[in-house]
Amino acid sequence: MRAYRVLIPVLALLAACSDPVAKSTAQVPPLAQPTRAAPGDALTMKSSFAPVVKRAAPAVVNISSKRLVRQRADPFWEMFGMGAPRERIQGSLGSGVIVRADGVIVTNNHVVEGGQEITVALADRREFTARVLLADPRTDLAILKIDVGNERLPVLAIDDSGEAQVGDLVLAIGDPFGVGQTVTNGIISALNRTTDPNGDTANAYIQTDAAINPGNSGGALVDMDGDLIGVNSFILSRSGTSSGVGFAVPAAIVRRVVETAAGGGVAVIRPWLGARTQTVTGEIARSMGLSTPQGALVADIWPNGPAARAGLRQGDVIVSVDGRPAVDAAAVSYAVSSRRPGDSLKLGVRRGAREEILTLRAEAPPATPAKDQQLISGRNPFDGATVVNLSPAVAGELGLDPFLGRGVLVTNISRGFAMNAGLRPGDLVKKINGREVGTVREMMGVLNTGAGNQWQVTIERGGQEITGNFRT
Repeated sequence: MRAYRVLIPVLALLAACSDPVAKSTAQVPPLAQPTRAAPGDALTMKSSFAPVVKRAAPAVVNISSKRLVRQRADPFWEMFGMGAPRERIQGSLGSGVIVRADGVIVTNNHVVEGGQEITVALADRREFTARVLLADPRTDLAILKIDVGNERLPVLAIDDSGEAQVGDLVLAIGDPFGVGQTVTNGIISALNRTTDPNGDTANAYIQTDAAINPGNSGGALVDMDGDLIGVNSFILSRSGTSSGVGFAVPAAIVRRVVETAAGGGVAVIRPWLGARTQTVTGEIARSMGLSTPQGALVADIWPNGPAARAGLRQGDVIVSVDGRPAVDAAAVSYAVSSRRPGDSLKLGVRRGAREEILTLRAEAPPATPAKDQQLISGRNPFDGATVVNLSPAVAGELGLDPFLGRGVLVTNISRGFAMNAGLRPGDLVKKINGREVGTVREMMGVLNTGAGNQWQVTIERGGQEITGNFRT
């Protein structure tokens, strides 16, 4: 059958050459320009994805990660000093994509997180030990490096041109079980989806109906040119199987993380808008005379931040970024955070009855006060808590609202009084024994002063202030 598919176009070309009218145009066929069109005949429907797979598959790898897990014994026996924690090896399997010929690989962070031994198996079944260059939990991306000497590995080109459209054909390629690659096809069903399993609104995904098998996390989402347009990250499925809606991290974010790792960076710097925004709802649209509930309403502006210098005002509605419609507040946040510091963006802003174009320069959020992260110990309510100075930079790093204000943020709770006191990561410490604490240094000063065993602590949680009294 394949021979017929090749023969028919050749016969058609010969027929055209025999036509005196068509002969002049058929002698040197022009280069075909890429077009988007639905299959028009049975022959086109039978066309194969093999050329795309042949180009892309060699750059898709299998990744296995192992870590040592300590498992507690039965608490009943622990009460009598019997039973010791047991250790076991926990493994995970996923996929990855070679993005640089010298052995740089991108995958999902959750595939290798906590891994003490990471092995990469190439498409030709050779195995290499990998090390993590950079892990970015917020985007769920990790960059690995394997040592291949002077060998040049096959790579997938990262296409972050932004030309992908809803309805484009795509392939999801992975190596989920270590027994061979899987290839599924589908279409892009949505762009800039802000759905996130962790609730992070700074991410926007490519949504696809291409089946993503368990273990395909970190694999490639490629277009019909065989270029990488996304890294498959997760699925939403009622059954827990591959029959669901798949989401991939867009190539623009992938490139940012790869560039950061290749440049020796240990963290991805995400520019910020410098404004607090909220999605325009139907009610807001009606009250403002907007034809559609779309865009991001500017509710607050950080003094002397990027938005302020760009000329944004409270009450403005951001309706587009660089000519692309801004669907909601999360889409605006993503559009800014996916740029490099120093880039310029054109914001389409609805102000009253007119629309203006403002130029915003992408900048990293300020890191003042300095981070000063500490693990607290001692006879106080924060024993076992890790705290850090809150700043827009720290808030952005943790996926929190940069406008939370001044204070000390609880980032982790380990064993200690803090766990029994009910403190949680994300709590913002405002006062201790009636004294305001704006920095870790001020907090430590109050704790070291001592208050016997009586403590009064005020925290902010979920926008509400909570005051508790503790006896240590």
